[in-house]
Amino acid sequence: MPRYEYRCRSCGATFELSRPMREAGEPARCPGGHDDTVKLLSTVAVGGRRGEPAGPGGGCCGGGCGCG
Repeated sequence: MPRYEYRCRSCGATFELSRPMREAGEPARCPGGHDDTVKLLSTVAVGGRRGEPAGPGGGCCGGGCGCG
């Protein structure tokens, strides 16, 4: 099940919830009980090792279309 990160606008707390993708946009209550929260954009690192340059390709399709 995916984990989503949220921030509470009332108290500033950030927290994560595991929930189905279909519930990703649903309101989330912070651990302090506040309802005024916003879902944060998360970045995901895939493959590679820390400090190593990215491999060949890039862009939207791995470089095959000339866009990257």
